[in-house]
Amino acid sequence: MTFHGRISNPFNRHQGFTLVELLVVIAIIGVLVGLLLPAVQAAREAARRCSCANNVTQIGLALHNHEFHLESFPAGVTDPDGPVRNIEEGMHVSWIVRILPYLEQTALSRNFDEAEGAYGAVNRPVREAWISSLICPSSPEPGRPDSEIGGIGHTTYAGCHHEAEAPIDENNHGVLFLNSSITFSDIEDGSSNTLLIGEHFLGVRDLGWVSGTRSTLRNTSQIEEPQQNRTPEQPAPDPLFVGGFGSYHPGMSMIGMADGSTRALANTMSPAILRQLGNRSDGEIPKQNTRE
Repeated sequence: MTFHGRISNPFNRHQGFTLVELLVVIAIIGVLVGLLLPAVQAAREAARRCSCANNVTQIGLALHNHEFHLESFPAGVTDPDGPVRNIEEGMHVSWIVRILPYLEQTALSRNFDEAEGAYGAVNRPVREAWISSLICPSSPEPGRPDSEIGGIGHTTYAGCHHEAEAPIDENNHGVLFLNSSITFSDIEDGSSNTLLIGEHFLGVRDLGWVSGTRSTLRNTSQIEEPQQNRTPEQPAPDPLFVGGFGSYHPGMSMIGMADGSTRALANTMSPAILRQLGNRSDGEIPKQNTRE
């Protein structure tokens, strides 16, 4: 028997996707990416928050080592005159300069000439130094000396000088203020109830981590919100204005207490409790709205 037609082989057929099938696959991939992206971002933020907490712990440990060796916490800022103004005039040696040896930055400490003050030309190389543990990894603000705000090293961590908005002076109620020399016996409310350091946003006229101004000192008058589209051309606030703490972590800021613990400060904390944390000896019954 003779067959005049060709027998087609199903394995030789061209296999492919139709346009509808491709669109369905793309839609499914888009949905999966949309579901996974928030989880990935949350995981990254959790890692950054953990790194920030480690920075706060290291700074707190350095402050405690200073207290152990010299029997007091460092002065928040060293200057013969007060109140401290946020301008490049005066000595303005910050508390961070004092703890450099305890942050494994002995070379910077040895090359800093205190007699020349924070803004002396001889101290410019130290002022330009960038210390990674002084910058919160969640902060999008520039912290490197090659950034657009001043060409100096900055920090997103500040010491607490007072419980309310007031100039940095010798009569402040925090732990780190003008020419302070606070010991644990001076913290009458208890070191576990007193805020020592916390996160803050870089200011328009930020003078760097060497400067004992609002660049390295803040108060518990408020929890600030992130500024949108901040530029160096924005008008500077009053030189005596200090400001509060704040962070780019969603809903919280990392803080270090005077007992050495690191906690998360809720952005919804009541102003009354916040003021309590900023005052080392207000005599009030302590209330807590932080978590370990």
